[in-house]
Amino acid sequence: MALPLGYPLRNLAHRRGRTAITVLVVALVVIATTLLLGLVSSLRRTLATTGDPRNLIVLRKGSNNDGSSQLPLEAYQALRFFEGIAQDAKGEPLVSPEIVVQPFFHRAGGGRENVLVRGVEPAAFAVHREVRIAEGRAPRPGTTEALVGRGIAMRYPEAAVGSDLRFGRGSWTVVGILESGGSSFESEVWVDARLLAADAKRSLPYSGFRVRAADGADLEALARRIDADPRWALEASPETAYYADQAESARTLFIIVIFVAVMAGIGASFGAANAMYAAVQARTAEIGTLRAIGFSRFDVLFAFLAESVATSLVGFLVGGSIAVAAAAILSQVLGGIGFGASTFTTNVITLRVAASDLGYAALFAVLIGIGGGLMPAWRAARMRPIDALRRA
Repeated sequence: MALPLGYPLRNLAHRRGRTAITVLVVALVVIATTLLLGLVSSLRRTLATTGDPRNLIVLRKGSNNDGSSQLPLEAYQALRFFEGIAQDAKGEPLVSPEIVVQPFFHRAGGGRENVLVRGVEPAAFAVHREVRIAEGRAPRPGTTEALVGRGIAMRYPEAAVGSDLRFGRGSWTVVGILESGGSSFESEVWVDARLLAADAKRSLPYSGFRVRAADGADLEALARRIDADPRWALEASPETAYYADQAESARTLFIIVIFVAVMAGIGASFGAANAMYAAVQARTAEIGTLRAIGFSRFDVLFAFLAESVATSLVGFLVGGSIAVAAAAILSQVLGGIGFGASTFTTNVITLRVAASDLGYAALFAVLIGIGGGLMPAWRAARMRPIDALRRA
C-alpha cells in the first residue's frame, strides 16, 4: 500500500509559511543560474553564427586574433594571385584586406567600452556574404562614412544613422546599419580601410585578410599553400575555426556558472532541509499514524522526499518564469548585453534563455529538493509508530 501522490501536495498547502520561504530560496537560485546560463548560451550562439565555411582568415604567424596582427600592402597584393581563390563577376579575386582598431565608445547608461572598428574595402561585402545592409546604405570608398552593426546601434546613443562617431583623430558619419544573422559582426563598426590605417598611424596598414575559396577548391589545401609562402610569414585558418577558438571564453564562463550554481544549490539545500526537519517535527503524530495503519518506511520516506522535490519544482517554475521575463526586459532596455571577448572588445549579444538553460535550472532545483529532503525524510521513515505517537 502506497501513499497517494496528492498527499505531499496537500501538505505543501498546509505549511504555507515554510513552503513560501523554501520556494523563494530555490527561485533565487534558479533566477541567477538561468540568467547566467542564458548569457553563456547567447554568447555561444553569437560566435557559432559568425564566419563562413568557405572563408579563410589570414594573419601574421603567431597572432591569435586580428587585433594583434599587422601585415603590409605587398602581402595583400601577393595573396590575391594564389590559386583556389574565388573571383567576382569582373574577375577580381575575393580577398578582403582589413584593419581593426579598438577605440572606446560611451554607453547609454554611462561608462565606456572597447568596440571593434573594422576598416574594409568594397570586396568585404562579397567575401562576408552573411552581412547585409538593413538600413541606410554602404559607406562610399575614400570617405569618412561608417556602417554600424545592429548591436552597436542599439547599445550606443552616438551610433544612430546620421550621427557622427568620434574616435581616433577624426569624425565618422553613420550612413547605415548592418545585420549578419546575429553574428559578432553586428558588434562592429565598418569604415574605409585606408582612411582608418592613416588615422591610426599604422606603418603596416592591414591587420589581416579574409579570403573566399572558389567553389570546389580544397579549403585546407589553399590554407597550406598560404602558410608555406616564405615571404610574409602568413598563417591561414578557416573562419569558422577562428571564431570557435574565440568562444573559449564562453566555455570558461560555463564552468564558472556551474560552480556558482552548485555552491548556491548547496546553500539552498540547507534551507530546504531546515524546513523539512521542522515539518517532520510538527507531524510526528501523523507519521506514527501512517506507520500504525500499515504504510511502510519506504512509503513515508518517498512521501516526504516527494514533498521536498515538489517544493523545489514550484521554486523552479517561479524562478524560471521570472528569469525568462527578466532576460527579455534586459535585452530590450539595455539594447543587448555587452560581453567582453578575448580580443578585449565588446560583443553585444541578445540575451535569450534557451530550453537547455531551463533544463539545467530544473535539474538544479530537483537536486536541491533531493539534497534538502533526503535526511529529514530518512529520519521520518525511521520513526517507530509507538515512539512517534508517544512524542506527539
